[in-house]
Amino acid sequence: MSENKRARGDGGDGVDPDAQIFVISVAAQLAGMHAQTLRNYDRLGLVTPHRTTGGGRRYSPRDVALLREVQRLSQGEGVNLAGIKRIIELTRQVEELTSKVDELAREIARVHASYSRLPAPVTRSNALVVWQPRTGRRGD
Repeated sequence: MSENKRARGDGGDGVDPDAQIFVISVAAQLAGMHAQTLRNYDRLGLVTPHRTTGGGRRYSPRDVALLREVQRLSQGEGVNLAGIKRIIELTRQVEELTSKVDELAREIARVHASYSRLPAPVTRSNALVVWQPRTGRRGD
């Protein structure tokens, strides 16, 4: 399994990708960066680790993968940090919207399934009914 998959926690190893398990020095080593770089990214809001009650940073495998992506975009693609921050924000929005679409699709499927359980389905007809009032009726 690749180191990248291990860091993301998606290699089938049962690691929760959101588990806050790495101290800053370990996260920096896994991401191939200096710990001060992680502190700067935290200050800029690029990668926000969990904080312990004592104020220490704890990084998840997902955070480490994001740090690597920041490094790739910065060094490999030449994107500045403001651009990277915007990319991260837009990626999160897309993930949230995708999740919402999936949720709504499940709800629509549930509602459609409940329609099949209606006691008497409504039948549609193409017949045309013409009504004409009777004129000269008695009692009018």
